[in-house]
Amino acid sequence: MIVFNNLATIERAIKSVMDLKDELVIVDSHSTDGTTEVVLKYADKLYQLDTTDLRKKYQFAQDSCNQDWVLFVDADEWLTNELKREIKEVVSNPKTEYDGYVIHRRNLYLGREIKFGGWYPDKEIRLYRKEKGRWEGGIHAKVVVQGKVGELKHKYMHTPYLNTAHQIQTINRYSEAYAWDLFKSQKRFNLFQMLTRPFFRFFRDYFFKRGFMDGIPGLIIAVSTMYYVFMKQGKLWEIENVISKEERG
Repeated sequence: MIVFNNLATIERAIKSVMDLKDELVIVDSHSTDGTTEVVLKYADKLYQLDTTDLRKKYQFAQDSCNQDWVLFVDADEWLTNELKREIKEVVSNPKTEYDGYVIHRRNLYLGREIKFGGWYPDKEIRLYRKEKGRWEGGIHAKVVVQGKVGELKHKYMHTPYLNTAHQIQTINRYSEAYAWDLFKSQKRFNLFQMLTRPFFRFFRDYFFKRGFMDGIPGLIIAVSTMYYVFMKQGKLWEIENVISKEERG
């Protein structure tokens, strides 16, 4: 588990894995809201790693584990009892043919479960053999498993944002990190994408993927995603112009 200023959700996340884990490894980045104090009550290993590279943070957490199987749980997620029983069954089965498992996620937002739009379906590899998995990518890094991947039946729970203010703060942080990822990978600002991609995402998520079925929360999600896509290009333009001015002296 990696954390940073997750006081509102961290204890629920930790408690949901306590009867499942052999060891609990948590990587923090010097939280300032009391998260670290909560973590110290439960974690077998707590590390402090200051980096904006989430892939490095995920990989560091995995490398710090000693068990054959690794389960990644975010600080705003928690496991259901049904999923924990299923996980116990697959990792205790010496004849399992899989090196990793995809697990589906149920997203709770503004008082309801989101079942349509860009947040659905939501699934990724979360349980895997340590020796078979490596983290790849930038701000949205994911684990890649070298081997056969199965799928679990039960889902885990997720509250991505406490409220709309938290959502806006997260969009601001992630859009800037994503813009820096684009810049470092030699991708440059594109006015056409800035003008067209936000509208494409809105119509895809709200109409084609039926985000309107989630009511007002679905509309807020679609519009905020549109804003996020727009600001990735806006901040990339800002980075290019600030750096070019500094280079010109």
